[in-house]
Amino acid sequence: MTTLADVAKLANVSKMTVSRVINHPEQVTDELKELVFSAMAELNYRPNIAAKALVSNRSQVIKLFILEEIDTTEPYYMNLLMGIANRIGRAHYSLQLVTTSGFDVGACDGYIITGMREKDFDWIARLEKPTVLFGENDFGYDYVDSDNQYGTTKATEYALSRGYESVVYLGMDVAEPFERAREAGYLAVMKEQGLSTKTVRFPNHSTKAEEYIDSHWAEFDKNTCFVCSSDRLALGVVRGIMKVGGKIPQDYGVIGFDGVFLDQISSPKLTTVKQDIIRMGEVCGEMLLKKIEEKGASQGYRRFFPELILRETTK
Repeated sequence: MTTLADVAKLANVSKMTVSRVINHPEQVTDELKELVFSAMAELNYRPNIAAKALVSNRSQVIKLFILEEIDTTEPYYMNLLMGIANRIGRAHYSLQLVTTSGFDVGACDGYIITGMREKDFDWIARLEKPTVLFGENDFGYDYVDSDNQYGTTKATEYALSRGYESVVYLGMDVAEPFERAREAGYLAVMKEQGLSTKTVRFPNHSTKAEEYIDSHWAEFDKNTCFVCSSDRLALGVVRGIMKVGGKIPQDYGVIGFDGVFLDQISSPKLTTVKQDIIRMGEVCGEMLLKKIEEKGASQGYRRFFPELILRETTK
């Protein structure tokens, strides 16, 4: 049976270095990792994860809680799962998905939580293991998120730069930090330009936005752009405008927010504020692993600038 010493000998490094590459790859150079991983592959060496867990008194399991209904029509959470799994897998952790808050059966070493709402924080506060949230929060928990205000700021500035004379904001009807931040970006730009604002809020379903456009169409003059808090809402706006005969993008513009999948399958293709969900998932995993190693020490937060992707729904 191939041993750690065999790997070290083939890679021409110490056993301690091999151990560090396996257990703490973030602490070594890419050159060393390549040497050790190549030797492991050549010798078909597989670390004994069960033994590692026993020695370290850990389960080698991380739980991901998704505390909102998952819509299987878009792969938002699949991108998040992929990012988290990529990172924690390199540290030999398994990922367990839990979709009901409060359901916590079996051992784990830490939690990543997303989709939380204010009502969930009483339950989250009772968790005894290191926890990182995917999503901005007002309760002091470590988190990873996009800079939501930056995203809608860029979207609104772009709409005005393309000559749209009126910009309307369609948001989600949730009193949560990410939504407040997105609306704040729109409001700040409009105030700076001395322009009037119009905000409408819905549940995050495209049909609601479509119905709104259909029933309020007379209120929107030509040369209006709709900045939306999600791609789902934006798709509803696009369908609504096309249904009543409006011309996109000549007379009406639409900008979404997410850029995960729906923006690419819409017709016309949707201009959107794209979040790097896979990368943010990786950072969630990285932050939690570090928090576990540091016995729960605070890691703060990481915010990523989303990118405005220009497609066919704006001039």
